[in-house]
Amino acid sequence: MRRIRDALAKRSILLLVGLALLAVTLISVAGMSASVVVAEAIQGRGSAINVAGSLRRLTHRIASLVAADALHGRYRQARVSAAIEHFEANLQHPSLLRVMEREPGSVFAATYRGVDAAWRLRLKPLFLEANGGGPPPSSAEYIEKMLVEVDAFVDQLNTLVAVLEQDTEASVGQLRGTLGLAIALALLVVAGALYWVHRALHRPLADLLGSATRFAHGDFGARVQHTGRDELGRVGAAFNQMAEELSKLYRDLEGRVQDKTAELQRTNRSLELLYHAIARLYHAPAAPETYEATLRDIEQILGLAGSFACLLPKHGGPAVVLASSIGPCRERGGDESVADCAACSGATAPWTYHREDGHDVLMVPLRDAERSYGMLRLALPAGRRLQDWQRQLLEALSRHIGMALGMARRTEQERLLALQEERSIIARELHDSLAQSLSYMKIQVSLLQPVLADPARSAEAGAILAGLRDGISSAYRQLRELLGSFRLKMEGDFRTLLANTVEEYAARGDLPIELHADLGGCHLTPNQEIHVLHIVREALSNMVRHARAQRGWVRIACIEGRELSVDVEDDGIGLPEVAEEGHYHYGLSIMRERALGLQGKIAVHTRVGGGTCVSLRFPVAPAAQREQSAADRNPLASIE
Repeated sequence: MRRIRDALAKRSILLLVGLALLAVTLISVAGMSASVVVAEAIQGRGSAINVAGSLRRLTHRIASLVAADALHGRYRQARVSAAIEHFEANLQHPSLLRVMEREPGSVFAATYRGVDAAWRLRLKPLFLEANGGGPPPSSAEYIEKMLVEVDAFVDQLNTLVAVLEQDTEASVGQLRGTLGLAIALALLVVAGALYWVHRALHRPLADLLGSATRFAHGDFGARVQHTGRDELGRVGAAFNQMAEELSKLYRDLEGRVQDKTAELQRTNRSLELLYHAIARLYHAPAAPETYEATLRDIEQILGLAGSFACLLPKHGGPAVVLASSIGPCRERGGDESVADCAACSGATAPWTYHREDGHDVLMVPLRDAERSYGMLRLALPAGRRLQDWQRQLLEALSRHIGMALGMARRTEQERLLALQEERSIIARELHDSLAQSLSYMKIQVSLLQPVLADPARSAEAGAILAGLRDGISSAYRQLRELLGSFRLKMEGDFRTLLANTVEEYAARGDLPIELHADLGGCHLTPNQEIHVLHIVREALSNMVRHARAQRGWVRIACIEGRELSVDVEDDGIGLPEVAEEGHYHYGLSIMRERALGLQGKIAVHTRVGGGTCVSLRFPVAPAAQREQSAADRNPLASIE
């Protein structure tokens, strides 16, 4: 039973609409049925009324015929018998008999039976008496009596007709009332159905449409008021549930957007911090100001109470404090007045928290891919821990600080290697030039000593002294050249150094020297740049001192990205026809040694058109390796 009620409740709208239509249909059928019954009831009433009315006329006709026969003394007239038969035939007319059979207990039936009895008992015998075989009655008395009976009989016939008319009018009125009641009931049912449709269908639909419109315009608080167990009520409940879920999804989505926006802002701030920190660390990896600024940025974005950075002790010495905003080092040396650390604590347990002066201090290692250089001590408020994005940012920053420290340490080692290499070069140059001259002069002095002891060999002594003087002059010149070479400063890029060198010797020799340098496809190492620069300086020095040139040219070109050509030309007197032999052409020897050091060749020959040309060729690396090398030295390049 409950299931049936639930099923009916779920389909109440359809059920009520069906009931309304059924009620209207039943009312219509009832009205039509009543009309049929009434129509069937009054069927033949008009014919009966006409027949009943004709009985009055036939009665008067029979009375007129009987009276006429009586006045003229005629008996047994056939026309009276025919009129009586006609009267009786009408009296037994089927229409009257059908009314009698249909309503045997009605007033009409009683009146009809009275008329029939009056005809048969009183009026018909009276007519037959006049039309019978006996003597005709006295005319006046008979006619007067007959007329009285005829009037009484006609009154009965009038009553019969009136009853028929009243019954017919009553039936028509009954039909009118039935139809009116059916129309009223139909209108009442239709009005009730319309009211119910407005209340249960139109108003919920309007509410649902309005809520849907508000929801479509972004009002996620719109809800349907009509909810229930019927069809629209369940639609409204489903709409409210959908709206609630969408509102929840929207709130969740809005929350996610806010979270993503905050995350993007944090990411932007982190990237900005990372960019500036890397830029500072790259440009000044060894400056304390770099680490102080970096720690300040870390404290600001991570909300730290302070920070401390130190380098691990080297060679048994104390640890070095890079920067600190949480006071001096906790592990000072024996002398409290000294700020140096005895050790850079935390190297054995990095990424751990420990309580220190009311703060939770996080130990973060500073290391690159090869080794560890120091530690970061970050002071957080008590009980606070870094979030994941803060930890990732801190890992990236600590790694870049470690890379900067490693780069600074490698730069220092490279400087030491360069210093040792330069000292080796100086020793080699001194050995190959000045030491050889001094050795030669030592030999000359050893030859001079026995010659001076023999006065007869004074002329030979003079020759030895002249050679000794030339050796001293050559050694002095070589010393000046070595000093000039050793004091060469590699400041600026290679092209600028070449331009400065050309400008220097052009001013020194007071002659125009043109520079044409195209290094676009070749990469020179710093060592190669130094050797090329020294060879160019030596060639230009010879040009200024010996060539007596009017113009000079320095041409440097990259050949297919694999070889560098250096040509120093002049339009001077050119090379002597017979090459001078001696112990003092150290400049050319040094250039050849430098060319061998570059794994190249150098040649000195006569220039086409007059003059001298010093030509150097040696292999170089392609420019792509230079870009890769620059990227390795500059970590910002990969970020950009």
